[in-house]
Amino acid sequence: MYGRGVAHYLTLDQGTTSSRALVFDAVGRVVALAAHEFEQHFPAPGLVEHDPGEILATQRRAMLEAWEAAGRPAIEAVGITNQRETVVVFDRRTGEPIHRAIVWQDRRTAGWLRQHAAQAARIRERTGLPLDPYFSASKIAWILDHVSGARAAAERRELGAATIDAWLVHRLTGGRVFATEPSNASRTQLFDLHAFDWSDELCDLFGVPRAMLPEIRASAGDFGVVEGQDWPIRGVLGDQQAALFGHAAIESGDSKCTYGTGAFFLINAGSHVPTPPRGLLGTVAWDCGGSPTFAVEGSVMVAGALVQWLRDGLGIIADAREIEQLARSVPSSDEVVIVPAFAGLGTPHWDADARGLIIGLTRGTTRAHLARASLEAMALQVDEVVRAAAEAAPMPSELRVDGGATENDLLLELQAAISGVPVVRPHHLETTALGACRMAMLGAGVAASASELPELPRPDRRVSPDELEIDRDALLTRWSVAVERCKGWAAVGRS
Repeated sequence: MYGRGVAHYLTLDQGTTSSRALVFDAVGRVVALAAHEFEQHFPAPGLVEHDPGEILATQRRAMLEAWEAAGRPAIEAVGITNQRETVVVFDRRTGEPIHRAIVWQDRRTAGWLRQHAAQAARIRERTGLPLDPYFSASKIAWILDHVSGARAAAERRELGAATIDAWLVHRLTGGRVFATEPSNASRTQLFDLHAFDWSDELCDLFGVPRAMLPEIRASAGDFGVVEGQDWPIRGVLGDQQAALFGHAAIESGDSKCTYGTGAFFLINAGSHVPTPPRGLLGTVAWDCGGSPTFAVEGSVMVAGALVQWLRDGLGIIADAREIEQLARSVPSSDEVVIVPAFAGLGTPHWDADARGLIIGLTRGTTRAHLARASLEAMALQVDEVVRAAAEAAPMPSELRVDGGATENDLLLELQAAISGVPVVRPHHLETTALGACRMAMLGAGVAASASELPELPRPDRRVSPDELEIDRDALLTRWSVAVERCKGWAAVGRS
């Protein structure tokens, strides 16, 4: 057990399907972990919602359980990392949400955004983001327009609009602090990368009163204290930027790919606002209180969620860990291709109307072939993103990966074989939480700069491209054809 006099760090890792909390020691080793899943709500095709109260309750429960499991150590600082783009609109007086949180995967605003297509180039130039339902602004506008009295209340400054980081900060501090930071703000489509602040122009375009939005503070900064515990919150980062920081990818050109609910490839773009190639995003990586760091990002909407769907939707596996053994039981997917466009397609296609597709089925197709095709789909989507990024920067000499799905060795082997570069898995897979922990260390003044933080342990595994024999060209060809066939499906029959 750890004594109360020894300083430790607590990370709250609020994800798309679970709320987790980890206690780290002073050199970044995990001392304790607790996690709780929460319910996913799908009111209609293409709609995804969460209960903000359940998010808060599960996060608080995980926080206290992890602290108890670690022996109630002294907490030097708290770091928060979170699912991005998901939004909560709430009553500032009571803290009560006026609608369920609308999740980043939600597609309900696609039609509304099509009516604003003429503004797409201007929006991308200011924000680095394409006009897509993925981002927060149109979700906030939808709530204001569909909850009775909401828009009038917003104009009276009675409502707040929060990404999940700002929601947690507000509730955990007992309403004393309502603040976000640039990595999350830059995902709302209301943040001007060049001015490095909320944009009146963008707020007006989307119909979101600027007064609803939280204060923007440095990622390594003061976000108040956890009510009832007096633990200082000193670091906040969106989950993908936290993973980049957790890999110590602090130099321009450093990159990583995280396989979570979706998959996200980020390249550190240095201190200048990037001009990303077609299909990729410009975003803020972090702001440590001095010069901000930017990133170029490629986003895959569905990665690990595909395995969750095989478990919960189709019932062909009982546990996500079964998929590797099942997929290895066949030498190939037998020409079956799965395009998991459940929430449309992200990089490089950005088709909000694309929908999931399974093609190549025969009477000989088994659940093992579907399992194999699912892992191939995850690797093929990431390969598309990496190659799109290679239009602006050299192909990485190695692909640094993290996320729960990377426990699957077959996925790593497929990724290396398809992308043609070594794949490197870190010593432990809690890279996102570690990144938030390291940012909190900076915010607490433990180190003067990112380069002075504790060194990371050596990687756990390095997979070379020749470890798995596949017909790469055939895989890529079938994938390309299947992707084109799934595009625009949600628009078929639309008047």
